[in-house]
Amino acid sequence: MGRSGLYKSDVKQARDILLAQGKHPSVDAVRIALGNTGSKTTIHKYLKELQEEDGVDRKSSISEILQDLVERLAGQLQAEANEKLDAATAKHQEQARAQAELISALRAEVAAVNDRLEQVSQSLKKEQGTHAATREALQDLTVTHRAAEQRIVGLQERLQENEQYRQSLEQKHEHARQSLEHYRSSVKEQREQDQRRHEQQVQQLQAEMRQLQQSLVVRQEEVTRLNQEGVRLVSDLSHARKSLHDEQANGRQLAQRLEVLQEAEQRGRLIEVQLAEKTVLSERLAEQLAAAKAQAEGYARQIRELELSLASTQARMEVQQSLNEELRSYLKHQNNTGKDESK
Repeated sequence: MGRSGLYKSDVKQARDILLAQGKHPSVDAVRIALGNTGSKTTIHKYLKELQEEDGVDRKSSISEILQDLVERLAGQLQAEANEKLDAATAKHQEQARAQAELISALRAEVAAVNDRLEQVSQSLKKEQGTHAATREALQDLTVTHRAAEQRIVGLQERLQENEQYRQSLEQKHEHARQSLEHYRSSVKEQREQDQRRHEQQVQQLQAEMRQLQQSLVVRQEEVTRLNQEGVRLVSDLSHARKSLHDEQANGRQLAQRLEVLQEAEQRGRLIEVQLAEKTVLSERLAEQLAAAKAQAEGYARQIRELELSLASTQARMEVQQSLNEELRSYLKHQNNTGKDESK
């Protein structure tokens, strides 16, 4: 709805303001500048009258203002376009430089990868050679293990033979005891004749008895020492057998480790990661194999020496015990004879 009392001067003032701002003084623009008041018909009428009053000169002035405004806008647009073009050129040059550096880095990386592949190929060949040596070592270990088992069987047979020999010695000892009993019986029958011996012979016999008693003490000490040595040899033999059993367990563990190495051959795709570990493990297995072989040979020699020493000691003990029994019987007989003659 138009404002009452709208004057031509108000319209002229609003139009001038719009022109000064570089805007086209249309009816709507003028009405907005007037605060949305006034009739559009009235505003249009006043604007038409003002245009007629301004004439041709006013039209020329507006054209110049518009032309100047267009020229300034064009200059500003050209400057902004130049700035954007310079920024795009610099960005393109930076991207080109970065791409050149990236290409150089990629070429260097490709060369390093080729070198690494060559090293891996050589390492793979070396690992294959190491695996072949490990398989040969496994075969040698298997042969050594079988030989050790055969030696163990031989040792067990020798132990059985020693047991049979011991039983034979016990039988001989039983025969000797029976012979001693028979001797005692015969001595008892001859006691009457022995009582008639001369006193001088009794004195000589007593002297001999003292000497024999001293010898008996010495022999008893020797028997005690031999018993102790036999106990020690038995203990050493037990330790040697335990060590041999431990060595067999170590052999089985080594076989298991070698089976793990065989499984590792099937995982060839991981050879680059596991190469160092397999090399160290192969060296340790070789050292353990050599140590185990040397230790097994040492145990075998020790067992043979202990068995020989034990058999010798048992034989000496049995002979010594037999002699001691005969000596005690003889001394007892002589003592009884001396007492009877004194009566």
